[in-house]
Amino acid sequence: MHRRTMIALLAGSALGAARLAAETPAEIRISAKKFEFHPNRVTVKAGQPVMLVLTSEDRIHGFKMPDLGVRTDIVPGQETRVALLPTKPGSFTFFCDVFCGGGHEDMDGTLIVAA
Repeated sequence: MHRRTMIALLAGSALGAARLAAETPAEIRISAKKFEFHPNRVTVKAGQPVMLVLTSEDRIHGFKMPDLGVRTDIVPGQETRVALLPTKPGSFTFFCDVFCGGGHEDMDGTLIVAA
């Protein structure tokens, strides 16, 4: 009887750990500086929780991804964290929506959600 209890406890622990790992968001770091995001192309899996960790190297920038309902400011010296659960495959554009000078209109990137 003791052996069965131990096996059940170990199996339950393994399942719990696997579920926790599956629910832990993948961290994706994106830095912003005048006229660019780095990286400007990010690929994630549909159904996988993601935590975007946004930083600025020089000034306040915006981060907007309208198709996924995301809008936030990125402030120098701070991390801005955005949780996402992308559910549909596709390509989604993100861009800076805080004017940062000539070249601002080219400050964009793509989030690719793979099936």
